[in-house]
Amino acid sequence: MDRPNPDDLLANIEREESHKGKLKIFFGAAAGVGKTYSMLEAARIAKKEGIDVVVGWAETHKRAETEALLEGLEILPAKIIHYKNVELREFDIDAALQRKPALILVDELAHTNAQGSRHPKRWQDIEELLDKGINVYTTLNVQHCESANDIVAQITGITVHETVPDTLVEKADEIELVDIPTENLLKRLKDGKVYIGEMAERAVQHFFQPGNLIALRQLALRYTAHNVDEKLMSYKQGQVMSKVWGGRDRFLVCISASPSAVGLIRAGKRIASDLGVHWVVAYVETGAQQSEAARTRISEMMRLAEKLGAQVATLSGQNIAETLVSYARSKNINKIIVGKPEKLRFREYVLGSSIIDKLARAGREMDLYLLSGETQGEPIKVISAAMAPFSWENFSKAIGVIAICTLVDWMALRHLASVNLIMIYFLGVTWVAFKYGRRMSMIASFLSVLFFDFFFVAPYFTFAVADVQYILTFIVMLIVGFAISHLTGQLRRQAGIMRVREDRMQVLYALSRELSKSSYPDELFQIALKHIKEFFKCRAAILTPDTKKKLNPRFGDIEEFNLSPNEIAVAQWAFEFKKSAGNDTDTLPGAKGIYLPFVGAEKTVGVLGIFPAQDKQFVDPEQRHILEVFVTQTALAVEGAQIAAIAFEAAEKIESERLKNLLLTTYSSGLPGPLTSISETASELLKPENIKDDSKRAALITKMKQEVGRLNTLIAEIPQIIDSEE
Repeated sequence: MDRPNPDDLLANIEREESHKGKLKIFFGAAAGVGKTYSMLEAARIAKKEGIDVVVGWAETHKRAETEALLEGLEILPAKIIHYKNVELREFDIDAALQRKPALILVDELAHTNAQGSRHPKRWQDIEELLDKGINVYTTLNVQHCESANDIVAQITGITVHETVPDTLVEKADEIELVDIPTENLLKRLKDGKVYIGEMAERAVQHFFQPGNLIALRQLALRYTAHNVDEKLMSYKQGQVMSKVWGGRDRFLVCISASPSAVGLIRAGKRIASDLGVHWVVAYVETGAQQSEAARTRISEMMRLAEKLGAQVATLSGQNIAETLVSYARSKNINKIIVGKPEKLRFREYVLGSSIIDKLARAGREMDLYLLSGETQGEPIKVISAAMAPFSWENFSKAIGVIAICTLVDWMALRHLASVNLIMIYFLGVTWVAFKYGRRMSMIASFLSVLFFDFFFVAPYFTFAVADVQYILTFIVMLIVGFAISHLTGQLRRQAGIMRVREDRMQVLYALSRELSKSSYPDELFQIALKHIKEFFKCRAAILTPDTKKKLNPRFGDIEEFNLSPNEIAVAQWAFEFKKSAGNDTDTLPGAKGIYLPFVGAEKTVGVLGIFPAQDKQFVDPEQRHILEVFVTQTALAVEGAQIAAIAFEAAEKIESERLKNLLLTTYSSGLPGPLTSISETASELLKPENIKDDSKRAALITKMKQEVGRLNTLIAEIPQIIDSEE
């Protein structure tokens, strides 16, 4: 039984315990397939089951059969927004939050709200409803998915501007595909059940072409299948039994450090393309030391796999077959591709079991494919754990350790039995395995047998053996020594792998912790820059955009880099296209630096320029992925800080406007009286014929003075009101 990943279990528990509302999307290829109709039918069923259902917004397009489904359902009144002397009707999110039903229907997820609404997009309204624990039914066409936007434009020649982020669609708890044949949809359009009048004629001439609808239908089916596959994976990760379940095909291509493994990757790409399935390229890292050429070759092959569209994975484990099968089960992969070995190795002759045999036994529910994958006449070699290169220095140290063990045994010869003398040699073999690796420990095991025979077995100082029983002792010594060598070396390699992983996790944790302590973009960039330079041991700089979206170097050793206009142009390209560029990439590889954009959820906030201290430092996909995690975390933190600053500024403006309106409202009723009285009194004083004596003039002046006093009192109260509001 395979144990599920603890992180996956925790994520699954958090999802189940979340108090957020559930989102169901009625998904279609185009308008008119019946999404709103299906949504209303589902709502009526939910109401019969006793669920509190409210229609927040439903776009019936005056279709009689759709409007009939609204009967008996509670409908929230629309919010009226006045814009440019026009009354616009929109979904009233405040009324929905106040009503707070168990389930609300909000049609047209991709709709753009009128100016004056709380959110610019309806999908943002729905996000707020979900955050408040309200379940939502909504509708969406495939052309409104952000990732499908370019494909739809290529198919139809029409660019759709109203889009929904794929992250929201992927978070949907359920996607129900609403689909009808293309011929039926065209008939509905002709009968006026989709659009009416000239709109229908324009749709037939442009968007609603049979070829377009067939392509969109295929795209919608593929999108839904992908979502269902992800839901299956999410559910499966929470199960205790980690077995591969039938469903969508997935391929795992297993490679080694052999140069000919490139052919296996290309063969896997052809198979995946022909079948239109997801594929993964995996390499098992056993912890054994490898040559620089082998490590570089593996990194280049993993990069090639990424370019060809594969997901790459570097796995760690001593048992290669079990590691691969365990990973395949965790990802619900049902097909494994390995290279066909040209000939058996010595160990397979002796033990009678190859990695392919182990894969076949361990993954009984999976299909195993053996491909020759030959490239330039070289056969594919099955993954193997190579030993460390031979070192004369380590060899001499291994001899020295065995010599010390012999000296200790010689000094203790009179006090210890032979079996205890052998234990001293085992201790030495263990030490050599831990310090110098498996190869040296195997040599030490063989030397310990020779030294024990030469010095402690009669006749002494010869390799002859008087007692034949010692031959069995020598064999047992050799076997136990080899076993100790293997197990100690394995433990040493695992400790090294865990140490590297722990270092990576520590630095990522430290970065996240420090980013959470600041809310200023400049400080966040400085924090990220410090951690990147410390972890990768290389120079780095950060470029940020000005108001015209032109990049300027802001952070790092800018003078030391002396970024040329060409380098800044590469960074600008990365910023505009939201893709990495520069050295060791597919775009502008002649640049000195590698430029990665800080892409947040909504916008790009800057570009990281990193200058490797060594050639090919970031060829390793693992290193590149860690760098991308740094960049992503920083981008999200900076974007969040910028949004918070904008929100704070907007709140201050709103408060300022509120105070202004409050003052105007407060004094609009108090000011006219004194001003009118002063004006009238002044007019009387300017008419001498109306003033017959000094007493009347004095009375008018006294009245004016009183009104001026009232004005002074009102003006003196303004600062006090402002202070009380603050």
